[in-house]
Amino acid sequence: MKNYIKIPAFIFGLAFLLTPGCSHPPVPKPHGYFRIDLPEQSYLSLDSTMPYSFEYSDASLIETDLSFEAEPYWINLSYPRLKARIHLSYKEVDNDLYTLLEDNIRLAYKHVVKADAIEEQLYIDEDKNIYALIFEIKGDAASPLQFLATDSLRHFLRGSLYFDARPNRDSLAPVIDYITEDIFHLVETLQWNN
Repeated sequence: MKNYIKIPAFIFGLAFLLTPGCSHPPVPKPHGYFRIDLPEQSYLSLDSTMPYSFEYSDASLIETDLSFEAEPYWINLSYPRLKARIHLSYKEVDNDLYTLLEDNIRLAYKHVVKADAIEEQLYIDEDKNIYALIFEIKGDAASPLQFLATDSLRHFLRGSLYFDARPNRDSLAPVIDYITEDIFHLVETLQWNN
C-alpha cells in the first residue's frame, strides 16, 4: 500500500500563486487603426478642352482650383470619402523647362525635414512624348506623393497628394497605396492635347 500525503487545498493554491511565471516583462499592445474599406479601382477619361487628358479614378471628383494663386488649367482630384486631394497644376513651357524642373524638384524635397526617405521613379513614354518623375515621400510628410510630367517642349504638369488629416504614415498607408496606384495610372494614361 502506498502512502499519500494529504495537503490542504489552500496550501497547494498558495504555492501555485507564489511560483514565478514567465520571466519576460509584459509588453503593451500597439495602438490599432480603423479599417478603411476602399472601393474597387476603375477609371474614367478626362474629357475637356484642357491641354492635357488622362484617366482618373471614379472614386474622385474633378474640381476647378479656386485658390487665389490658381492659373488656367489647374484642377484638383478630390477623394471626399478618403479626405484626400491631388492638386494638379499646369504650366506652358516657354524656354523655361530647366527652371520649372528645378522649382518643382525643390518643392518635393522640401518634405525631407519630415521624410524618412524620398524615392524617385522615372517614367518615359517616347511614343506619347511623356517624361515623368514620381516622388514617393516616406514618413509623416504633408504630401506623401508628388509627380511632374512634361513633353520638354510645350507642356508641364505637376501633381501633389494631400490629406485633410494630420500626416501619419501608419494610419494612412492603405489610402496612400490606393491613391498611389491611381497616380501611376494617371501618369501612364497622360496625353498632351495640342
